[in-house]
Amino acid sequence: MKALSIGARLTAWYSLMLALLLGLFGALAYFAISRSMRTTIDAELQQRLRAVRDIIAEDAPSGLPALEDEFRELVDSQGAGSRLRVSYQDGSIIFAQADIANGVQPKSPARLFSARLGEAPFRLLRESVEVGGVKYDIEVAVSTEDFDHSLERFRAMLYALGPLFLLLAALGGYWLSRRALAPVDQITQAARSIGAQDLSRRLRVPRTSDELERLADTLNEMLGRLEAAFQRVTQFTADASHELRTPVSVIRTNAEITLRKPRSEAEYREAFSRTLEESEKISRLIEQLLQLARADSGSSGLPMARTDLNQALENACREADVLAEAKHLNFSRSIPENRLCVEGDSVSLERLFMILLDNAVKYTASGGQIDVRLVSDDGFAIAEVRDTGAGIAPADLTRVFDRFYRADRARSREAGGTGLGLAIGRWIAEAHGGEIRVQSEPAKGSTFQVRIPLARL
Repeated sequence: MKALSIGARLTAWYSLMLALLLGLFGALAYFAISRSMRTTIDAELQQRLRAVRDIIAEDAPSGLPALEDEFRELVDSQGAGSRLRVSYQDGSIIFAQADIANGVQPKSPARLFSARLGEAPFRLLRESVEVGGVKYDIEVAVSTEDFDHSLERFRAMLYALGPLFLLLAALGGYWLSRRALAPVDQITQAARSIGAQDLSRRLRVPRTSDELERLADTLNEMLGRLEAAFQRVTQFTADASHELRTPVSVIRTNAEITLRKPRSEAEYREAFSRTLEESEKISRLIEQLLQLARADSGSSGLPMARTDLNQALENACREADVLAEAKHLNFSRSIPENRLCVEGDSVSLERLFMILLDNAVKYTASGGQIDVRLVSDDGFAIAEVRDTGAGIAPADLTRVFDRFYRADRARSREAGGTGLGLAIGRWIAEAHGGEIRVQSEPAKGSTFQVRIPLARL
């Protein structure tokens, strides 16, 4: 079953709420009018009762004929819808009209009540009064037929006009909702027309300062992020293909040359050694690419535990000692005795520090200096790797953590780099809730600083 559109659902909810409000209003109006009419009738009955009492007080001494004449004259002056019954307390009737002569027994002992006299509805007031030491029972009644007909007409009007008004309001609400949601349809159509080849396009933003403007802005921001991500994926694919093509070409060329003619064992060994070296480069590159791919997909969560950062840095420094010694570099480290613990993965942290130390060794000339320092500051453990190497140009500082980016491509390739090390290092730092910062000056060296929050005690 096809789902209703937003406009149809809005109209349905609007109509339902309007129907409830109309029903509530109609019921309140009906009961208010009914109560007002009844109050008016009851006040009229009280006035007529006082008139009967005044006649008794004035004409009772003149005898029953005089009372009867006054009562008859009073009833005639009040019209056909008036009824009167006056009797002594023992039940002897002084004056009564035919349809009220026997009295009316109310359903409750209330003084005011409704009843039918003959075929007509009446409102009655019954009261006992004492005039001149004599007690009288007085019963006055007023026809409510005209009032009932008025209420019936009002109720019929509600039943007839309510649905019509509701239908007109629903049609108007649907038309308004369609007009209000028309920009949403336009945004939807524009968004559907944007494909992978034109992610640079943006939606037109209606300057209405409402939800539609925020929706268009949000979609444009999302398109910007998608465009940037798509460009990164495209560039990443191109760079990965380029990086893989070089060692594969070397392996293929080396194999073709080797197989052209018979060679000595030493020549075969040399060819196989070059093939193995390029294969190892491909393996390292593929491993790094897989690790970054898992990081991008969010499926490479590190096993976090309380980790001694001093020991992780010390382990990395021991490996870097060998590299620095082979290149005749001065290597110093300052690692405090008190343990700095973080929530992290020791293997990944050692790899992070080794990436920084390996870069420092690669880009520092023989006789240069590498200094490693670990301190704590304001709830963070701060590890610094400082070298006196070639440094990084200011234009390259913001891109050194990009994948496959090399500030000096020729030297990086000669050193065996893939341009992925710092990208992996930044991911490891961010996975631990930290960050990497870099300061550098060409020909004077670089300083990489890793900040990781300390574990709570």
